[in-house]
Amino acid sequence: MKKVFIDGGAGTTGLRIKNRLSARDDLEIITLPDDKRKDIEYRKECLNTSDVSILCLPDDAAKQAVSLVENPDTVIIDTSTAHRTDDDFAYGFPEIFDYRNKIKTATRIANPGCHATGFTTLIAPLIENGMLFPDARLTCFSITGYSGGGKKMIAQYESENRQTNLDSPGLYGLTQSHKHLPEMVKHCKLKEIPVFCPVVAPYYSGMQVTVPLFKSDINYSLSDIKELYISYYASSLIKFSKSEDNTLYAGCFSGFDDMQITVEGNEDRILLISRFDNLGKGASGAAIQNLNICLGIEEYKGLIFKERTL
Repeated sequence: MKKVFIDGGAGTTGLRIKNRLSARDDLEIITLPDDKRKDIEYRKECLNTSDVSILCLPDDAAKQAVSLVENPDTVIIDTSTAHRTDDDFAYGFPEIFDYRNKIKTATRIANPGCHATGFTTLIAPLIENGMLFPDARLTCFSITGYSGGGKKMIAQYESENRQTNLDSPGLYGLTQSHKHLPEMVKHCKLKEIPVFCPVVAPYYSGMQVTVPLFKSDINYSLSDIKELYISYYASSLIKFSKSEDNTLYAGCFSGFDDMQITVEGNEDRILLISRFDNLGKGASGAAIQNLNICLGIEEYKGLIFKERTL
């Protein structure tokens, strides 16, 4: 039985991973007692005795954890930002390019960021298939539930005396230096940094990422893009779908690990849209999917789906 250690299991992402994996009978979860969470030697032992360690830590702590690993067979899945553009880490997005094969044999895997997941899902297939040029100047609008900000933000939004400002959506990342931008550029093979507009809204979880295009940005039709997405993501947890009533709600995939992409607009102005849970495919669900792949287990074991059974 494979041993899995979750370093940082008390955080939002770590707790969901722990809850999902604890229900499985094919894995042994190495538990870190509360009084040992900051004990470096104890953590080092857990890291090195595990088959897979999932890091749910701030960037600096994740880097420290990696430095503690001496066992060459221990696989690290890092959910922080620290290693997402590091060439020594496989990028944990198996649906694009040849990344699934890299994940299968990697001992270092970087889990994608939530906003980056929505953007990359839409843009990477277009770049790979020549429908969009790498020097395209793109804009991305992304709305997320407040759980994406972790325990501190959750506490702020769920406080009985919360600020009235939190009752409405909040645009942030105003300096255009959001931490997900480097991975969005690198893993979509872009030459230009997108204009990125992230928004946090007063609901718990769920994301909707939108990339608008003009016809002049792309030498293909609306139907060509739709057909590419259907083919590219066939037999995956990413499903192409139409909007049913000309309205799309960002929280509809809350609690699930699959994802929906949609193409709307007209032949002059096109909207590429992805919807998923920022704690699912945007975090914990992706980590479990990568865990399954690197252990040679059925890829979707332990995941929860809204739109299909795999």
